[in-house]
Formats: sequence, C-alpha cells, structure tokens
Amino acid sequence: MEATPRARNPQAVLFACGLNSVRSPIAESLLRHMFPSALYVRSAGVRKGELDPFAVAVMAELGQDISGHRPMTFEELDDWEGLNFDLIITLSPEAHHRALELTRTHAAEVEYWPTQDPVGEQGNREQKLDAYRAVCESLLMRIRRRFSKVGAASG
Repeated sequence: MEATPRARNPQAVLFACGLNSVRSPIAESLLRHMFPSALYVRSAGVRKGELDPFAVAVMAELGQDISGHRPMTFEELDDWEGLNFDLIITLSPEAHHRALELTRTHAAEVEYWPTQDPVGEQGNREQKLDAYRAVCESLLMRIRRRFSKVGAASG
C-alpha cells in the first residue's frame, strides 16, 4: 500500500531503521546535504548499534562525512530532544512498527520505505561496498522523488 503524499512539505524528518548504524544515518546525511537549511533531519533505531565502517566509506565517496554519527534509539532521541517530527520515514519492518506505536502519542506522518540491509552481504571488500552503494543510491532516488518540491517551497 503506497502512502499518498501530503500537500504540505514536512519541516522535521526522522529516518528510522533497526540499529541506526547504516540505512538511517545514510538517509539522514543525504537529505541533510540536499536541503541544509530547509529541513531538520535526524535518525534513530529501534535498538542501538555501532556505526558501520562501510556506511562511512560509501558516504565519504560522496563527500559526506558521517564518521561522527552516534547511533541512538527512539528513546534516547526522545530524552535528548523530543520526538517533534512531522514525518517519520521507516526503512525496516521493526522501525515501522515502532513508529506506528509512537504516532499514537505523537502527531506525525509515517512512510515505510522498505530498504535492504547490506550488513549481511558476503564477498570481498569491493562486493560489500557495492551492496552499501546500492542502498545509498536507492535511498538517494527515493529522497529526490519525495522531497523534490522542498527547495522550491521553502522561503
């Protein structure tokens, strides 16, 4: 079931996945670099993971440094700054379920973008990096489609 896009553009976006170590920090960085002043962007996970070095390497290829990203859970983000997001984009089933639970008490739109987790990819370093690049590219395409009007609408 495809979510219908809202007429208004979100001002605060949260990307969420299982561990906040690969997919959601990549998406956060991509969107933040696309619209550095038009949107507030963060990421969180259902559980706390460790930042993945392959994710750091793939983003560095794009000139984006995520090496300082510190994975955090929904609860840690809520404790730290609150969950004041008008759009939560979930990238894994467990994050989607968690976001739907949150929207019982927080007013936010939730969109589910099923995104392959490249962590279990087998092969040599280059083959693993290719899997991470594919995730990055698919997220970049979805972000461009979803947020194409943001720059024009902000003022």
